[in-house]
Amino acid sequence: MAYQLPPLNWLRAFEAAARYNNFTTAAKELNLTPAAVSHQVRSLEKELDFLLFERLARSLKLTDKGRAYLPAVRRAFEDISVSTTGLFGTKGKQTINILCTVAFSVSWLAPRLKNFLTKYPDINIRLHTAIWTESLDHDNIDIDIRSGHGNWPGFHSQKIHTEPSVLVATPDNVKLLKQSIETGNKSLISHLSCVRIMGCEGRWQKIFETHLKGADLEVNITVDTSLNSVQLASSGACVSLVLKAHAQPDLDNGKLMRVVEQDFDYDDSHYLLTPIKNEKSKPESLLFRNWLLDQAQIEQKH
Repeated sequence: MAYQLPPLNWLRAFEAAARYNNFTTAAKELNLTPAAVSHQVRSLEKELDFLLFERLARSLKLTDKGRAYLPAVRRAFEDISVSTTGLFGTKGKQTINILCTVAFSVSWLAPRLKNFLTKYPDINIRLHTAIWTESLDHDNIDIDIRSGHGNWPGFHSQKIHTEPSVLVATPDNVKLLKQSIETGNKSLISHLSCVRIMGCEGRWQKIFETHLKGADLEVNITVDTSLNSVQLASSGACVSLVLKAHAQPDLDNGKLMRVVEQDFDYDDSHYLLTPIKNEKSKPESLLFRNWLLDQAQIEQKH
C-alpha cells in the first residue's frame, strides 16, 4: 500500500511554523532560512490545494483547514519520536523535569516510577513537588500534573484519572462515632474534629446531612494538602475526607478505617497539562506522558 503523504520536510516546516506562528523562529529550529521554510509551506499548500496560514504583517495565523490538519501532523511526528526513543533509546542520558503536587507524588507517582526507570534506564527523572503547583515557575518543566476541574488558562488538559474520596478515621474513632450517633452521647467524640482541605471547603455539609446526622462535629481544622489530612486522621485527632489513593496505605495497614463504605465522587481529577503555545515536546517527555496515561488506564480497568 502506497501512503498518500506530502514530503516530510514540508510537514515539519508546517508544524514548526504553526507552533511559533512565525517563519523566522521556525527556521532557527529547523536550521533553515526563513525563505526556505516559507517555500516548503507554500509547496505543501499547493500540494493540498488549500491555504494553511494567513500571512499577516509580522506573524502567521492558521486557517480553519490548517487548524484542523495540525493535530494529526503533530501526533504523527510525536508517535514516530516516541517509538524511536522507546525502541532505540536516547543519545546519552536525558532528563525529564516533572512538576506535581506533593500528595500526588507520594501516593501515586513515586511508587510507580521504578517501572518507568526499569523500561527506560537512559532517562533521568527530576521530580519537583509543591502544594500549589500554579505558584511555581514552569519555564523548565516538561511534565505538569495538577489536580482540579481541568480548566487552566493557557493550557490544554488531559485527564489522567478520576479518584473517589473516602471518609476515614481510626478504627477506635469509627467505633466511638457510631456509638455516639446511636446513643446521642456526644461526650464519646468530644476529642474529635473534622478537617477540611483548602479548595474543598464546601463538601462537609452534605456529609453531615446524609451520613453523620447527630454526630455534632465541628470542621475546625484546615490544611493545605491531603497528606496532612491523612496524618491527622491517623493520629486520632479527626475525621478526614480525602482522595482514596491518599488514604489507601493507612487503610491497608489498619491505621485507618472507613467511616462509611460509600465512595464520594467529586469533579476534581488529576490532569496532565500542555501549554497551548507549547514548545516542541522532547521525545522522552512524550514517552513519559504515554507511560503515565497507560498506567492510569490499566489501573482504572482493575
